[in-house]
Amino acid sequence: MQGVAEKPVVINISPMAHLAVGFFALSLLVFLVVSPGAALLLLIPLAMSAFIIRLRTVADRDSVTARTFLGSPSMRWEDIEGLRFVKSSWARAHLKNGADVPLPAVTFSSLPLLTEASGGRGPQPYG
Repeated sequence: MQGVAEKPVVINISPMAHLAVGFFALSLLVFLVVSPGAALLLLIPLAMSAFIIRLRTVADRDSVTARTFLGSPSMRWEDIEGLRFVKSSWARAHLKNGADVPLPAVTFSSLPLLTEASGGRGPQPYG
C-alpha cells in the first residue's frame, strides 16, 4: 500500500508495574499512622506512576523518539550507529556522533519490533 502512513510502534513499560506501585503505597500507609506528616511520602508512589505512564519509545519508518520524563529526543534511523545494552538496563541508541541516548522500555526481546518499524534499517538481533 503505497502512500498509506504506517502506524508507529510504541514500546512502553507494562501497566502491571502500577500494581507494584500500589503495594508500595500501601506499605507507606504504616508511616502515616505513626506520623500524619508522613503523608508527603505518598508523593513517591505518585511520581513512580507518572514515570510508568510517561516513559516510552516510539519508532516509525523514519525515526525513533525516546520519551523521557523531561523531554522527547528524536533521532533518524540514519543517525543511529547501533544499540547497546548496559547490564540490567534498557537499550541505548549509540549515535554516529558518539552520543548515547537511552531508549525507555526497549529490551533485547523488543528489538524485532524496532526492526519491523524501521523497515529493516534498525537493529537485527537474530541475523
